[in-house]
Amino acid sequence: MPDSAAPPGRDPRLDVLRGLALVMIFINHVPGTFYEHLTSRNFGFSDAAEGFVLMSGISAGLAYAAGFRPHATWAGARRIWRRVWTLYMVHILVTMLAMAVSAAAAIWLAAPQLLQENQLEWLFQRPLGVMLGVPLLTHQLGYANILPLYAVLLAVTPGLIILGLRWPKTLMFGALVLWAAAGQFRLNLPNYPMPGGWFFNPFAWQVLFVAGLLTGLAMKEGRRFVPVSRPLQWLAGGYLLLSLVWARSDTVAGVLGHGMWLLSELGLPHYIHVFDKTFVTLPRLLHILALAYFLSTLPVVRRLAASAPAQPLAMLGRQSLPVFATGTVLCFAAQGMLDAWGSPFWLDTVLLACGLAVQFALAFLCERWGAKAPRRQPPVAAVDAQPVAPQIPPLTAPGSAPATALAPA
Repeated sequence: MPDSAAPPGRDPRLDVLRGLALVMIFINHVPGTFYEHLTSRNFGFSDAAEGFVLMSGISAGLAYAAGFRPHATWAGARRIWRRVWTLYMVHILVTMLAMAVSAAAAIWLAAPQLLQENQLEWLFQRPLGVMLGVPLLTHQLGYANILPLYAVLLAVTPGLIILGLRWPKTLMFGALVLWAAAGQFRLNLPNYPMPGGWFFNPFAWQVLFVAGLLTGLAMKEGRRFVPVSRPLQWLAGGYLLLSLVWARSDTVAGVLGHGMWLLSELGLPHYIHVFDKTFVTLPRLLHILALAYFLSTLPVVRRLAASAPAQPLAMLGRQSLPVFATGTVLCFAAQGMLDAWGSPFWLDTVLLACGLAVQFALAFLCERWGAKAPRRQPPVAAVDAQPVAPQIPPLTAPGSAPATALAPA
């Protein structure tokens, strides 16, 4: 089942799926509304965050590969590290604005609940520690903690690209080994001043980023990282169907959940049989990889992504960093309003609709301003700024990377 021929220029699927992930991330980050029951996490084991990190890796491979061909250059590495600095500064700004919004809800809406949620309570328990932890990335607010993950992964991307261009299978194997080691030995970066580690554990989540990066590097060469295979399609589709039934049927969930408990009794490590987002445990990892592979092999997905109705989502995906940052701040504002006024259906609808409208408007303005501004070509190669993606390879190995990915580019 070969993939459809790709049109010249950007592959529309990446932008549309990234835009869809942004919409779902925003909805999920305003908990308690009716609409969060409609997002992808209710129909399988993974959610929009896994998809976004995977697509961030693809974007990085497409956007930065030219700076490392035929040989790695300092200019190529500097371009990536400048992006890391941008991500860091955006994260600090988003964190400060989220704190300000939470304070505003307490002062003007008489709704101080936010000050006791999303790790904000540590600001009052350990203020000096939080003042150190925020710039050191060891204290991250809930719903505002994915940009640090992306910044860390992007910081090591020059090395990953060098390895991926020469020994892609070895790099993928090493990423899987590190993922398993993180789950087995609970490897994580530390928090401070609160105990524990990062919610988005870089040692575990890197496996998705590396899978995406290798996919993007292959796309840059006009090939797929994992070939289209009918047995693999059936296997991926079967796993997606199983996870759907498991997620929607209490009876099936009870039976299969007991089976997972039996696996734990047999001594299998926890990252094999639990559903832990921090360590991207096996059920979640297999689900997002199966979903990405299955969608990437269906020609109809490309046609839908290239259709006119999908273009607003594509615009959102192309401007993912400003959209994600704005959506994160808006989700804190929406949470404060719901804390103050309750969560009737009409208010859920109005708040989410207004928040999404702001994000779409921002993406539109960014596109307009970007089109009018003169483009300064980076020293690495003009083609690096506008990757050509003949195919989206199966992503083996899509709700805030270059070419605009959740964090990106």
